[in-house]
Amino acid sequence: MRIRIVDAFTDRPFAGNPAGVLLLDADGFPADSWLQQVAAEVNLSETAFAHPLPAGEDADWALRWFTPATEVRLCGHATLATAHVLRTTGAAHGTVRFRTLSGVLPVTAAGSGAITMDFPAAPLTPAQAPDGLAAALGAEPLTVLDTGDDLGDLLVECADERTVRALAPDTAALARLSRRGVIATAAAEDPERGYDFVSRGFFPAVGIPEDPVTGSAHTALAPFWSRRLGPGTLTGFQASARGGLVTTELSGERVLLTGSAVTVLDGELHAVP
Repeated sequence: MRIRIVDAFTDRPFAGNPAGVLLLDADGFPADSWLQQVAAEVNLSETAFAHPLPAGEDADWALRWFTPATEVRLCGHATLATAHVLRTTGAAHGTVRFRTLSGVLPVTAAGSGAITMDFPAAPLTPAQAPDGLAAALGAEPLTVLDTGDDLGDLLVECADERTVRALAPDTAALARLSRRGVIATAAAEDPERGYDFVSRGFFPAVGIPEDPVTGSAHTALAPFWSRRLGPGTLTGFQASARGGLVTTELSGERVLLTGSAVTVLDGELHAVP
């Protein structure tokens, strides 16, 4: 069984967010325990498992995502990585519909290699900052929003880009906040640098102290910054050590997320189910 490691939201190796991708031959998923063990062994923020669906279904492939510790309901970078593998191996072309825990997600690969994902926009509602949030994050939030059940995160606006870049949170304290994670964001100090806003994502409750580039977080970041900066295409830079760019466009209750990907490893998984 082939396993690939793909760097997503980047056009060069060793940047963006790496994801494991396994395309399964079977018409169903192996046991959850095996999927979780593989994800723990790969030990990246997410490993994606996909298998083809019969013709006439509402989707073309079934897709699931696992962190080293648990299954998640929505993952952007591992979806992008899976679409990249389908395109580069010839398993699929054009638009592919993925059946997931967050519904059917259409993903379109362009000839240039850019991949656009059509995701549900996160419903943002004002939230009270949990006790200890500022101390755990290491910055006083300007705005705190709940991102809904599919994400389960808090979106926290910080004072400026410099504050977001300098965050050194207490991840153990963040993990105790009863949320999947915390997305910290601020407007770009200099939009001429090629992005409109910055973010960082911390998800210690699901085994990811800091995620390099979080596609799903941009389903909340896109509507948040569209309201602030105006409609149209916006680009977010996730300011982790690896860094990555996510192009966003709000379309009604959907968000279009576009990025590139690079395969960095293609190997054989011997511990088959």
